[in-house]
Amino acid sequence: MKRSAPLQSQVAVVEAPSARKSPIQERSKARVERILEAAAELIARSGSDLLKMSEVAASAGISIGSLYQYFPEKAALIRMLAERINAASRECIRDGLKDVTDLASLQSSFAALVDVYYAIVNERPVMRDIWSGMQVDRQLLTLQLAESRVCGQMLADAMFKVHKVRARADIRRVEQTALLIWEMGEATIRLAIAVDAAEGAALVEGYKRMALREISDPLQ
Repeated sequence: MKRSAPLQSQVAVVEAPSARKSPIQERSKARVERILEAAAELIARSGSDLLKMSEVAASAGISIGSLYQYFPEKAALIRMLAERINAASRECIRDGLKDVTDLASLQSSFAALVDVYYAIVNERPVMRDIWSGMQVDRQLLTLQLAESRVCGQMLADAMFKVHKVRARADIRRVEQTALLIWEMGEATIRLAIAVDAAEGAALVEGYKRMALREISDPLQ
């Protein structure tokens, strides 16, 4: 769901295994794109748990040795796919919250963001499988948590525009509430796309009602 108010805290990201070889030349960049496209297609077809590096190499039309030059292991490949999704999500959030000036605009902007995010995940179910792959790797799970903190902080910053919060304890409470809202939102979306469309839409609407109550009065 990556123009907005500056983040009020910096998030340390623990590094997961990353690509060994920087794709400087255009041919190398094109090869990395083929690898990522092949991996995404295979994940969409069979899930991240069953993803095999040999199949990625074959689908991308390269040798397994060439694949390992760019991605030393599956976690590195999933990480790069996740980072691309995260970058697009952060931009979507910044754009969605940039015009928040009062409670009404915050409520409408947040509700619209949830709808947009749900639509995107429905269109790209591979995102769900990439999330699943991150859950079983501690370093990738740390990356996901760091991303949730960044997104939650962007929501908190928007809430600070609307609510007069000065006490340090209240600031921390708003930040924690925003993080919980964000984490619950991602969990809701994952659940919503796992059930039939009607139930999924109802779950998303239910989440929005709960989240908007907290956003409207985070210090209640």
